[in-house]
Amino acid sequence: MEHRTLGRTGVKVSPLCLGAMMFGAWGEPDHDESVRIIQRALDAGINFIDTADVYSQGESEEIVGKALAQVDRSQVVLATKFHGSMGDDPNRSGNSRRWIMQEVDNSLRRLGTDYLDLYQVHRPDPTTDIEETLSALTDLVRAGKIRYFGHSTFPAHQIVEAQWAAQRRGTERFVSEQPPYSMLVRGIEAAVLPVCQSYGIGVIPWSPLGGGWLSGRFGSGKDNSSRRAERLPGRYDLSKPANQRKMEAVDRLQALADEAGMSLIHLALAFVLEHPAVSSAIIGPRTMDHLEGQLGAAEIRLDRDLLDRIDEIVPPGTDFSLDDAGYVPPALARPELRRRPAAR
Repeated sequence: MEHRTLGRTGVKVSPLCLGAMMFGAWGEPDHDESVRIIQRALDAGINFIDTADVYSQGESEEIVGKALAQVDRSQVVLATKFHGSMGDDPNRSGNSRRWIMQEVDNSLRRLGTDYLDLYQVHRPDPTTDIEETLSALTDLVRAGKIRYFGHSTFPAHQIVEAQWAAQRRGTERFVSEQPPYSMLVRGIEAAVLPVCQSYGIGVIPWSPLGGGWLSGRFGSGKDNSSRRAERLPGRYDLSKPANQRKMEAVDRLQALADEAGMSLIHLALAFVLEHPAVSSAIIGPRTMDHLEGQLGAAEIRLDRDLLDRIDEIVPPGTDFSLDDAGYVPPALARPELRRRPAAR
């Protein structure tokens, strides 16, 4: 499998990154089967694994740790994330120095390793100054606990702000961004991806199958269901106009894949990998069959005509729904931030 450079780090990663969100209670509860899937991915040439503390409340990290104990750890680029709530205590979440310093040790213990190749901020935290987060992460680099750090689902302006803050304060900088990106979720093409290219930030897209919409299970006359619908029902409610439009696009993309002689899954993954900003696309198999059905996508190149036809179905920079962005900024989620106080 051909390797790509993660941004400007010099670290070589496989074009497919094994996402571990589905290992554990959220997906495959059998640890041994999950370990077998991880081992198969490594045997196939994937050298990049991504997980997070909140995936099944640490269980995913524990499973990845079991798999890493059976291989040469130095040959795996290991990434995890922090930010989400890990308990009832309000200080067991967020991007504060206090939580970062505590949670990195928890993740290292669960993963059974003494360092992380990439430690990522899972979401922005409007209650914490970005300079505090940068300072804490820089200290972890200098302590040898992490090699690099990145962020996930950051808006373009916050990516720029973080780069400027690092330069101003003389800290290490964020080297990667992990955004949602697929043939159905293209909003990041407008600003996030160009900004990442400008700053040499490696891009590691999550959900290249559009949360299951591009898995082959959706479309006219198909099952039209996803395990994620149990946690995010609104994303799959076909009574919503945005989802109806998404379904129409899926039908057209499926026809395009059929005409090109490939699966919709391969078309979807190959599309994401075509963008020059992308270092590696995260796949999140729950079963061995899921993994096998995705592995070959790294060898596919899409010609310009096919890419133009995808653009006709879903124009560049298009998101069908605000929910697809993965993060709703407070200014959009909270009406009081958009309205002046009532006159007295």
